[in-house]
Amino acid sequence: MKTKIFSVKGKEKGEIALPKCFSAPIREDIVQKVLEIKKTKQPYGPNPLAGNYSAAGKIVHRRHVWKSQYGRGISRVPRKIFSRRGSQFNWEGATAPNTRGGRRAHPPKPISMISTKKINKKELKIAFESALSATANKEFIEKKYERIEKIDKKVPFVVDSEIVKLKIKEIIKSLKEILGEKLFDIAIKKKSIRAGKGKMRGRRYKKSAGILIVIGENEKLKTKQFDVVNVKNLGVNDLAKGGLGRLTIYTENAIKFLEGKK
Repeated sequence: MKTKIFSVKGKEKGEIALPKCFSAPIREDIVQKVLEIKKTKQPYGPNPLAGNYSAAGKIVHRRHVWKSQYGRGISRVPRKIFSRRGSQFNWEGATAPNTRGGRRAHPPKPISMISTKKINKKELKIAFESALSATANKEFIEKKYERIEKIDKKVPFVVDSEIVKLKIKEIIKSLKEILGEKLFDIAIKKKSIRAGKGKMRGRRYKKSAGILIVIGENEKLKTKQFDVVNVKNLGVNDLAKGGLGRLTIYTENAIKFLEGKK
């Protein structure tokens, strides 16, 4: 399987043979399994000691016992001493969820938010190859991006490694020449304010994924306009963000690295 190499100016420079992984069978089921396992959620919850006063424990209601609440018309709620006069105590409800300053009844439990699921190495390899293969499949790309009616150019896009040496303005101009206007509209990340009540609930902004640029092992590129990943750190989450068939550009050095990777 071959694809075209584009120069920095957006012109065809030649052809490059793609590694075998780009023509691997696409297993959507395994990719979905890996994405589910690799989901990350920031664990949160109250301090384990919050609302935990020294009142924890049962209140004594027997007769002739020191600090007994027997005969005082007091319910069996955990209490702490509010004030004392000799052997007379003023109690104050504490610790229990129905008392002032007590513990929360059913707080979020951080342990339940830590993923303990595992994935087999072979399945992870199949998922990675499937995600790579989907970036070279027009059907999957057109299915993922509804705004694209039809892709005229050959995918995946491979660009000369000189692109990482350019300034961001020049890179954006170069991408416009390589992708064309329709695909370039999808390539740049977009951020908008969400409609409705969601913006009051910690979901104020909506973001598009934008294009993914995979750079070589020793290359560097830093920008907020689109996602950039070093080929060494490339994973299923990067390639299949929001579903298989992400619009991706590889540098020439990145393709060479994937060729040598078993």
